[in-house]
Amino acid sequence: MNNQTGWSNPDYDRLIAEASQSGDLAAFTERRYRREMKIGCCLVAMVFGVATSSLAVDELALRLQPALEAITPDGLLAHIKILASDEFEGRAPGTKGEELSVKYISDQLKQIGLKPGNPDGSYMQEVPLAGIKSEPRMAFSVGDKTIELKYPDDFVASSARLQPEIRVNNSDVVFVGYGVVAPEYGWDDYKNADVRGKTILMLINDPAIPDPKDPSKLDDKMFKGKAMTYYGRWTYKYEIAAQKGAAAAVIIHETGPAAYPYSVVKSSWAKENYEIDAPNKNKDVIEVRSWITLDVARRLLAECGQDFDALKKSAISKEFRPVGLNAKANIDIKQQIHSFKSHNVIGKLDGSDRKLQDEYVIYTAHWDHLGRHPELQGDQIFNGAIDNASGVASVIQLAAAFTKLNPPPKRSVLFMATTAEEAGLLGAKFYAEHPLYPLEKTLADINIDTVNPWGKTGDIEDLSDNNSTLDDMLATAAKRNGRQMTPNSQPEKGSFYRADHFEFSKLGVPALYTGGGKDFIGKPADFGQQKKDDYTAHHYHQASDEVNPEWDLSGAVQDIDLLFEVGYQVANGDKFPEWKSGTEFKSKRDKTMKK
Repeated sequence: MNNQTGWSNPDYDRLIAEASQSGDLAAFTERRYRREMKIGCCLVAMVFGVATSSLAVDELALRLQPALEAITPDGLLAHIKILASDEFEGRAPGTKGEELSVKYISDQLKQIGLKPGNPDGSYMQEVPLAGIKSEPRMAFSVGDKTIELKYPDDFVASSARLQPEIRVNNSDVVFVGYGVVAPEYGWDDYKNADVRGKTILMLINDPAIPDPKDPSKLDDKMFKGKAMTYYGRWTYKYEIAAQKGAAAAVIIHETGPAAYPYSVVKSSWAKENYEIDAPNKNKDVIEVRSWITLDVARRLLAECGQDFDALKKSAISKEFRPVGLNAKANIDIKQQIHSFKSHNVIGKLDGSDRKLQDEYVIYTAHWDHLGRHPELQGDQIFNGAIDNASGVASVIQLAAAFTKLNPPPKRSVLFMATTAEEAGLLGAKFYAEHPLYPLEKTLADINIDTVNPWGKTGDIEDLSDNNSTLDDMLATAAKRNGRQMTPNSQPEKGSFYRADHFEFSKLGVPALYTGGGKDFIGKPADFGQQKKDDYTAHHYHQASDEVNPEWDLSGAVQDIDLLFEVGYQVANGDKFPEWKSGTEFKSKRDKTMKK
């Protein structure tokens, strides 16, 4: 039984027999069905006369078939096993793990037949990074009482400033609600309050404003309702804090609004972190970035005579004003800093059209993960099998697929594995700000960050929030393959702002980012959500993100096939993909394209 179409095997055999007059096409169709059960629209049209010529209808599929056959579950798994092996030590930038990862990926791209992606003749782009090991101490004094916090169980704190010590002494503490300034929503949590040199305490995510017509829902007209905007991302909160001149910015962690438990904060921040080693040593950023647990926040506020729940409720009003707390913050961060060169790995497939080959489509996936944590008992290696050896494996397989095309696509295609995504999208940020090929000639970035390892689905989830015409192309490709594109099921997580493509989007390049579907073929309705929840709760950014013998990567292949088709169409299309009206990136792209 083909669970995607509902056709029985006899039905399939009958259709193949009726289509046999197409000769080689019938044989091709049978091979494709046996491989991925994707006869879909092409076969229907061929059999029932929807199109005048079955050969014309399936011309695209015939052309793409040799390429699609290069993308296989076994091929993906082979790359993942190597990249996520203990030998690669969790692939932390600047370590043996980077050396092995960069060599393996560049060797694969070279063997596939791609040209060096850097115009200097290499497969690498140097990214100047600084590794920072922090030893933070944090305490709050309230009257004659001192609240000492335990690192990293109660708090994490770090600085992007490349200096050996950061000290914030006797700093006034101010609660600034969500710490958001959004003129388009008439929202300003600061109200011109002077927070220079002060420590600001803020809530995670966007202001959660109830719908006036239905308080059980969020107001879609404010901060996109349930969906997260960039104002809800921790990166934005630290950026606006720096603009306001604060000395330290402290985010109160809550699992629901943050979309991940505090254990993720610990594993991400309580280790050596990385920053771009800029000429000014990052002196323009805030001195201290910090998170504290909800329990610590409640205790601190109670000591100050405040109630967390009451303050949080007051913060969802436009009339909210910063609340000075009867507390002083003392923060001391000793930093061990070492500068080094990390690398993005890039391969290039030249376009076949001389007029268009200087325009580009990019596929990206980050090769780095969290490295080794020697302080842990037992397993110390954060192998990052799903996050994101699986994405790099996908890009390698996509590169192999594109080399099977004859002729190649009209435009050139870049395949890039980025560094230091886990440290804040740093490799993608560096490329976007120092592109090897002009961004105004870059049509799209298609990013892969984790794949579905649990089998085939009838859907693919669009994490790009329908922001550009790339989403429309994905929907069409999914339909053509007997599947459907479903909207982001958890827009409150702000997934679009948490992966490499965002750095391209900020500078105007349309981006596509997908997640695995949840409609698993032959599985209970809640199977997909259970798998996603289990991964987030127990494996995301944990040492347990390892290769699992129970995986079924056929679903990953389904999704990669769709991303291949979208990229192929963009590379051969008559026009550039476009941001849709109302998206925050459209104006930047419009200005860039006018130059």
